[in-house]
Parts: sequence; C-alpha cells; structure tokens
Amino acid sequence: MSSTTQPADLARHPLQGLRVLDLGQIYNGPYAGFLLAMAGADVIKIEPLSGEALRARGGMTGLAFSMGILNSNKRGIAMDLKSEAGKELFIKLVQEADVLLENFAPGAMERLGLGAERLQQLNPRLIYASSTGYGLSGPDRDNLAMDLTIQAYSGIMSINGPVDGPPLKTGPAIADFLGGVHLYAGIATALYEREITGIGRSVEIAMLETTFPVLSTSLTSMYNLGGKQPPRRGNSHPASASAPYGVYTTTDGHVAIICVREVHWQRLVTVMNQPGVEDNLHFADQKTRGKYGDEVDEVVNAWSCKLNKAEVVELLRAHNVPVAPVRTIPEVVEDPHMHSRGTLHRVKHPEFGDVVLPHSPLRFEGEQRVSLQPSPRLGEHTYKVLDDWLGYDAATVDALLEQGTLAAPDPRDRRAGHEQ
Repeated sequence: MSSTTQPADLARHPLQGLRVLDLGQIYNGPYAGFLLAMAGADVIKIEPLSGEALRARGGMTGLAFSMGILNSNKRGIAMDLKSEAGKELFIKLVQEADVLLENFAPGAMERLGLGAERLQQLNPRLIYASSTGYGLSGPDRDNLAMDLTIQAYSGIMSINGPVDGPPLKTGPAIADFLGGVHLYAGIATALYEREITGIGRSVEIAMLETTFPVLSTSLTSMYNLGGKQPPRRGNSHPASASAPYGVYTTTDGHVAIICVREVHWQRLVTVMNQPGVEDNLHFADQKTRGKYGDEVDEVVNAWSCKLNKAEVVELLRAHNVPVAPVRTIPEVVEDPHMHSRGTLHRVKHPEFGDVVLPHSPLRFEGEQRVSLQPSPRLGEHTYKVLDDWLGYDAATVDALLEQGTLAAPDPRDRRAGHEQ
C-alpha cells in the first residue's frame, strides 16, 4: 500500500470482489473459507446433494452447531459433481472464480476429472488450494486423516496428559484448525503473487506438517534429554524450564499462573507473603525453579487454595503477574470483553435460534467489518449465485433442479436467499 493511500480506501473489505468456491468439509477447509468470507470475499459453499458430512452429525436441530460457526457469510449451492451436467456447471463456475479450496483425500478431485491441472488450464488465474492430512506426496499420502489421527501421528498425544496417565488428545480439534489457518495463509500468499504475475498457483497444506512447529517446547525438551522422548508434564512446563507454570487450586475452582520473567516471580512472592520463600535457594532463578517445579507448585497452591478465583486474579493482576481464571465454555460464550470488541455476536439463526457466533479473528484497520450472516441452508442461494456468477435465469436453474444436478430448499422459498 503506498503512502498516498487515502483513509477512504481502507473502508473497503480487504478481499472485496474476490470469488471463492469452497468445497471444504468438516472443520479444516470450511474454516479457511470462513476467514475469506469474513474478509469480504464472495464465498460459495458447494456441497453434494445430500449435504457435506458435518450436516449429518446432528444435534438438537438435527444439524451440527459447528456448521453454523464455520459457514457464516457464505452462500450455498448443492450440486452433483459426479454427473456430467454437474461437472459442466462446476467448470463454468471455476472459470469465474479466483480461488477454489478443498480438503478431500488426495486424488479425489482428479478422479472426478476436476483436478488442479485441468481447472488451471481452463482458468490460469485460479488459485487452487488443497489441504490434506499427510500431503499430496510421500509414502503416507493416502493414509486416512482426521484430527484425532493427526494428533496421534504428530506426537501431540505423546506429550499431552497427566504425568502418570495415558496419552491424551487435546480438547479442541487443533490439527483441523491449524490446517485451516495455514490454508488461508497459503491462499493469501498466492493471491499476492498473482497480483505480480497475473497467474494462479496451486497451494498445498498438510495437516501433519502444520502441527510440528507447535511442538517447539517439547522438541527443546527432547534436545535437552539427548534425543529421548520428553515425559508428559500435565499442566507444568513441557521442558521443566519455568515455574510457576500451571494450574492452581482455589476455593471455587482453578487459576492459571505463569511467571515468565524474574520480576513476575518477585511480585508473586510479595503477594503471597509466605515466610522462607525469598531465601529458598531452590527458588533462586527461573532455571532452578523449573528444576524444582513441584516445590514451587506446593508453595503457590498453599496460598491460592485459601482464596477464590476472583480474589487470586484481582491480587495478581494488580501486581502485573500473568494470571487467568480457568473458565467454563458457557462463561467464555458470555465474555464481555469479546462481545465488546465484536468478536462474539448474538445472532438469530434460522436453524439454531438465538445463539452466539464468532466473527473472524482477523482485523483490518479502518474497515467497517462485514455484518455476520447466518450459515446457509443446503443449496439456499442456488438461484442467486447462478444469476450473479453465470447470468442464469430462474427457468434454467429450474431445469437443472428437475434433472437432479442441483438441490435447493423447498420450492416455495428456494428462489430466496440472503443478500450479501
């Protein structure tokens, strides 16, 4: 951006005018599509006639709530990509698109005759973005991959969990979302290059490879142990390099406390005001405290267990010691801070009712953020998208619906759709 750019230029959405075909399923691909949509792109979610896999996971409404979280601000089409008519229609959409993203198994699109090579011949400016579990090459390429199996294969499970317990997956689906974030980053990078060259590029993300950097502390521990497997450390520092570092008991729950710098520890000691702590040689510096972490935890727990969460947090925040209460999911959903920043929105969703949904974590200075629109029903925007992208009239779309190439909601309202 040049120094002469006027403030009014910043008001537009960064990806405004970008056209995206989102074939993502479950979490990985859809999250990348969500980030694109919330940055202003026109993201068309393309599903099979029966809907993508996440729709079938059910819930109180018969539809997985995560479907609503990950597909806000997208427009929806359902089409049969196995039929010749469906492939023909899809290719026409591709020729109008800037980006196509998918997270199918390797070779799935090629088997349909819709692989990157063919599509980029038809549209040389197309960014074709693919996310798989193990990548499009290598001996593990065709192994089935889900968040759970990637967590196991990546080593994450081996270092997660109680010290004396079994390996554990993380609560959140971190491999899926690491993949989604990296897929978005790859797309954004390729779009920047296209501005220079005018030519698209294929972008590949392997979920396994996105998990390796998050093991940095555990890799440090392995290095310090001469290449041996680091033990599971529960809530303690993975490399035993810092203490206090963990979760401590209060009268009504738990708090997380970490002293990254020496001054944090000194402030904590002042607040705790426990005899003998300042003179204990086991607490002399961060490295030594890490070695004697169990002793440090005993001291901190002996203090924190006499107070409630709010008291501990208030005291330590007043003294600039890193601390946070361990909150429940319902507490987080009602978080005043994220609501005030517009991160969380109260939405009346047509399928889920009154719910709280997230906006994108990405913020752009000066932008009036896009308003959050509910996720589409299966095929909800069929008529509008095909009109906008291809100039199809209602009769043409009716014919495609009749022959089973497309699916749309009830005929009485299927020509309707969110105007975005």
